[in-house]
Amino acid sequence: MSLPNTPDASPLGKPTAYDSGYDPSLLFSIPRQNMREQLSVGSTMPFFGVDIWNAYELSWLNLRGKPQIAILAVTVPADSPNIVESKSFKLYLNSFSQAKLAGIEALRELLRADLSAGFGTSVQIALTPQDAFSTLRLEELEGLLLDRLDIDVNEYALNPALLTTTKDVPAVEEKLVSHLLRTNCPVTGQPDWGSVQIHYVGDPINQENLLKYLISFRNHNGFHEQCIERIFIDILQMCKPQKLAVYGRYTRRGGLDINPWRSNFTTIKRPSNTRNARQ
Repeated sequence: MSLPNTPDASPLGKPTAYDSGYDPSLLFSIPRQNMREQLSVGSTMPFFGVDIWNAYELSWLNLRGKPQIAILAVTVPADSPNIVESKSFKLYLNSFSQAKLAGIEALRELLRADLSAGFGTSVQIALTPQDAFSTLRLEELEGLLLDRLDIDVNEYALNPALLTTTKDVPAVEEKLVSHLLRTNCPVTGQPDWGSVQIHYVGDPINQENLLKYLISFRNHNGFHEQCIERIFIDILQMCKPQKLAVYGRYTRRGGLDINPWRSNFTTIKRPSNTRNARQ
């Protein structure tokens, strides 16, 4: 039997009735602690960071009944007690479709209150109205592309032992990027496609083996946030860099994309929320 607030109890993989009324109770929170225990992450986290959500299917009515649209960005601290299951997030946003609101600021305040309650901490809300869509741009992740490497691959089950470094050479600072990340929803098994940037200072990481490691996620089940944290923990444990940041940009599903960033750098800013070509 599924317990409350576990993935199996979420709306994922279940038939859905789309109601027309605004309903914040649709948000389904899942504690991060359960997922982090699987990674042996205790109360003192080895990273800080954010999850950046973008929603492209947000609409409501003005007081005269005319539909309005905007693109929503939500920034959630990585130390929030909960994540929100993505289908429930979509159902919640859809519940605004017939809601009459006084303006975009009224919408912003509802979103801030409801999502802060769902994630269990204060979140940042940014809304881009229709007349500002042209200001949004595309940009690829900065770094040396691992996908250029012509490698043989025969492991598609997660294998952190693939990660190796070169010892007895000067430490390096590198940004490495791959667009070949694929993980799978832990409830439905549906694939999640993403790009990942690894920024580190330390012994040089073997790039071919790093690419093989990222490809080894191909049959791995995990939420976006959990997979990026697993990459961070695996590299931290196996390669022992002095500093490390891992940033994932996942393609959208159901009008939502989720982009987790985890870092132990103290001198770099969080990444910009600029989507790449696949998003």
